[in-house]
Amino acid sequence: MDLRGKRVFVTGAGGFIASHLVERLLGDGASVKALVRYNSLGSWGWLQEHQETESQEDLEVLSGDIRDQKFVVDAVEGCDVVFHLAALIAIPYSYQAPGSYVDTNVSGTLNVLVAAQAEGIRVVHTSTSEVYGTPHSVPITEAHPLQGQSPYSATKIAADKLAESFYCSFDLPVTVLRPFNTYGPRQSARAVLPTILTQLIAGKKEIHLGALWPRRDLTFVDDTVDGFTKAAISDKAIGRTVHLGTGRDISIGDLVKLAISTLGVDAEVVSDGERLRPEKSEVGELLSDPSLAAEILDWQPRISLEEGIAATAEWLRGNLVHYDVDRYSL
Repeated sequence: MDLRGKRVFVTGAGGFIASHLVERLLGDGASVKALVRYNSLGSWGWLQEHQETESQEDLEVLSGDIRDQKFVVDAVEGCDVVFHLAALIAIPYSYQAPGSYVDTNVSGTLNVLVAAQAEGIRVVHTSTSEVYGTPHSVPITEAHPLQGQSPYSATKIAADKLAESFYCSFDLPVTVLRPFNTYGPRQSARAVLPTILTQLIAGKKEIHLGALWPRRDLTFVDDTVDGFTKAAISDKAIGRTVHLGTGRDISIGDLVKLAISTLGVDAEVVSDGERLRPEKSEVGELLSDPSLAAEILDWQPRISLEEGIAATAEWLRGNLVHYDVDRYSL
């Protein structure tokens, strides 16, 4: 199946990864129905540039709420594929408001699955590497046990299992994609790399971070989006969970050093207690085994970490107004 000429529905379309996905889908010739969360300002999030320029003939933006089942059922009508990315993702906020994560990440996913089942629609569901917690072994394969070390990760485990259950129970054609720490332009400063880069670009000599020892496998957003489009057209991916990662990890401390080197600046790191996760909630290492994606999606990352940091920094220089580098935000 080719996505050209297909009608696709993207949830969470105003967000970081999903906004890049919408643009990729439009470029590939798909007709996109994009769901952004309703707000009184009428903002489309990172799709805003499409709102402020000429309207795209193949783009329809819907303002609504993933938690409203009737809205979701009506929205997916006539679509061929659903890319489900809508979620609450900030781990620190999940400690303070776990109920909202259940409502959005679990009940919202159920609404998408019910709507897709009614229409017989292909679903690409977005997971997270956080579902593994601190792993028993690395690199992590898709068969690794799941462990909820934060309310966020617990709700994503529940959502993943709901998706799996709809495949097993109702033959719904579902693929669960599990990205490992996607980064790039438009990412919130709640994520570690934009937190580092925005402070450096703003000229800060002290970079405030949380723990420096955890290790992460970082994937540039263009590569992640490529995985989404490949998953939507792969029959081999139906009923499967698939990693999108590089197979390379780096500690947060070394990531700071790499960012400092890339930008050619000097700075020191200050560890902020308010940025630390509870001890048993911190995930020590996330390193993917991406071999299944190579096998069944013909996917592999193309952008190196060094190239991705440079590209992200270049974008941030022109968009620093969107970030408050003097305030820690959950």
